Amino acid sequence: MLNWRLEPLQHGFMRQALLASIMVGLTCSSLGVYVVLRRMAFLGDAIAHTTLPGLVIAYLNRWSLLGGAIISAVITALGIGWLSRNQRLREDTAIGVVFSGMFALGIVMVSRAQSYRDFSHMLFGNVLGVTQSDLFGIGAVCIVVLGTLFMVNKELALTTIDPHHAQTIGLSAERMRYLLLIMLALAIVAGIQSVGVVMTTALMVTPAAAASLITRQLRGMFLWSGLLSVLSNCIGLYASYYLSISSGGAIVLSCTSLFGVTFIVTHCWKKRRYSSRNS
Repeated sequence: MLNWRLEPLQHGFMRQALLASIMVGLTCSSLGVYVVLRRMAFLGDAIAHTTLPGLVIAYLNRWSLLGGAIISAVITALGIGWLSRNQRLREDTAIGVVFSGMFALGIVMVSRAQSYRDFSHMLFGNVLGVTQSDLFGIGAVCIVVLGTLFMVNKELALTTIDPHHAQTIGLSAERMRYLLLIMLALAIVAGIQSVGVVMTTALMVTPAAAASLITRQLRGMFLWSGLLSVLSNCIGLYASYYLSISSGGAIVLSCTSLFGVTFIVTHCWKKRRYSSRNS
């Protein structure tokens, strides 16, 4: 029993993959709580896809992929925030405009490259290929995001739960929104290394959505979201090692499976509690 748990960890690439996955999972799941509460799931998906132009430009010029993705993601986040400020455009409309334009630009750039296979790891992730330098880059991004989230958590919570009261006491909901957008961009960029552009949203939304089924308390949502994210990353990596399947796909399927289990268990528990009250 102990051997099958320790065998994968004898390989350096698995240890690095596990560490990267845990860091990314904790970061994405923490921000995912606010994504779920603010109903911004589509925004996370849009930012993930619009990193493609930055990734392609960085790849073709042999620059840092992480740096290229960060620049592209931050430009997207700020662009969406600017277009939807003061409700000049609905946020979902602004997301649709920026998302489609940036992703189309990325596709055009990919089509000009010599081979689509060069960009497959960007689209679908390759956490097993994380290098030591990648690990430092991911770690730095995660520390910045989690540190910032810890410092402004009360302000973000207030502007999320009661934006009118926040405005009354002089707290700018718009400023907090821009800050959240930038943190989302950074966290999504870190997640791309694990599961790629296509599936990054799952790391952010699914654990937080499962946590929202368990509890409505903000602190509890953070704890459950982080726990479910770490668990799904570990299960996914071990499944990819023993079953020889895509690590990114395995991680996302683990997230989805845990959400399904949580949904069924909480539904049955609430139904049983309701029945006991009426009996």
